[in-house]
Amino acid sequence: MIAALALVLILTRPSGESGTGRESGKGGELFLQGASSKGPDPFTDSTAKDSSLPSATPTASPSPGPSDGQTGGQTGGPNTVRSVRGSAPGLYGGRRDEASCDVEKQIDYLTSDRAKARAFAGVAGINEGRIPAYLRGLTPVQLRADTRVTNHGYQNGRATAFQAVLQAGTAVLVDDRGMPRVRCACGNPLTPPVAIKGTVHERGEAWPGYKASNLVVVVPAPRAMESFVLFDPDTGGWFARPAGDTGSADRPAPRPTDGPYAPPPGEGGTPTGPGPDASPEPPGQETPTAPGPDESPPRSGTEQPGPTEPPPDESPAPEPPVPSGS
Repeated sequence: MIAALALVLILTRPSGESGTGRESGKGGELFLQGASSKGPDPFTDSTAKDSSLPSATPTASPSPGPSDGQTGGQTGGPNTVRSVRGSAPGLYGGRRDEASCDVEKQIDYLTSDRAKARAFAGVAGINEGRIPAYLRGLTPVQLRADTRVTNHGYQNGRATAFQAVLQAGTAVLVDDRGMPRVRCACGNPLTPPVAIKGTVHERGEAWPGYKASNLVVVVPAPRAMESFVLFDPDTGGWFARPAGDTGSADRPAPRPTDGPYAPPPGEGGTPTGPGPDASPEPPGQETPTAPGPDESPPRSGTEQPGPTEPPPDESPAPEPPVPSGS
C-alpha cells in the first residue's frame, strides 16, 4: 500500500535561487495562482495544453492527533496541511494519451534565451546544457488538489522565489519521485514550499471552493517511479503513465483500492481527498526537499532505491504552515 508520509522540511536554498524574503517565507506573502494564470514574472509563455479543472477537487479532512512536541500545537484544525507522497495513485490526473504540457515547446522557449536558461538551471540544480534532457525526463500531469509550492518568477536576469498555492487543474511537470518541478502555464521552475514566518497575507483571487485546510504538500516518493497512476476526468477511469512519457505509452490501470486518493468502494474515480494514510501537518514546520534533479527517471526494470528512503514505521512529523484563508 502506498501511504502518504509526513516529513520535516529542512530549510535549504537550492543553488541559483535569489534568497529573497519571499523564498524563505519571511515576507508573509502567499500567492494564490489559478490553473491557467501566468502569475507574476513568468519565465516563458504558456506551454500548458490542458488546465481544465477536475470534476471534483479532492478535499482534506484533518483529524485530531497528539501534540507535535515542537510547536505545542495540535494536529488538525484550519491551519492543517496534508503531505502526500508523489507516488500516491490519483494524486495527479490527466487525459489518457494526451500530455497536459508541450515539453518540446518548453525546451524551445528556455533554450532560446540564454539568461533565462541560466536562471532556470540554477533553480533546478542542473547544468544549463542539460535543460532539454531534464525536461524530457519529467512527466506531464495535472494537479488534483490545491498544492503548496515555492514558485520562481524571472526578473532582471534572475529567478525570484515566492510561496504559492497552485489550483487543482494546474498543468505541471513532475520528476520521477512525483515532485512538481515546472508550472506549464508560465514555465516557472518549482521547488518544495517553505514555512511562512509571521502573519500570512494571501495575494490574488481565491477560486470557488478554495480552503486553506484542503491544501496538500507533495513529498518525494521513496524510490524513483517507473510509472504514475492517474485519474482521467473525462472517462472516470484510471491509467498508468510511464515516468518521462508524454502520453504515447499510457495504458489502462485498475482503480486503486488503497492510498490517500483511492475512491471509496462503490464510487467511480472521484476521490474524497486524503484519507487516513495522509499525514496532518501543524503550522510552523515544513516539508523536505526532493532528491537532486540530475537523477534520470528509470525507463524499465524495478524501482530504483532512492537515497532518502524512510523506514517503514516512520512517524508523522510537522509540516509547513498554511493560512486559514482571508
